[in-house]
Amino acid sequence: VGDLSRETFDFFKKKGIAKRLDYNDGDLKDLGLNERQIKAVLYVREKGKITNKEYQEINDVSSRTAGYELKEIVDVFRLLKMSGSGASVFYELT
Repeated sequence: VGDLSRETFDFFKKKGIAKRLDYNDGDLKDLGLNERQIKAVLYVREKGKITNKEYQEINDVSSRTAGYELKEIVDVFRLLKMSGSGASVFYELT
């Protein structure tokens, strides 16, 4: 993941080390997030949550792109978790 190997990143996540990152854009870039994903994680850190619609608005992307990139933050980077269901889905820090 970025400059970290998948094994190193997983180890950090299991130990809770990645969770304690300041989540500044340098840390997030090192993990391999793209610029839009970095903007979203920083948005969540400030606001507490983000929706697909908010992701679309802050990044000027389609709903499909927002969904794909949010899913990647959840499933691959494990920095956000999905809460709610249907139209009320939102994402918050893990």
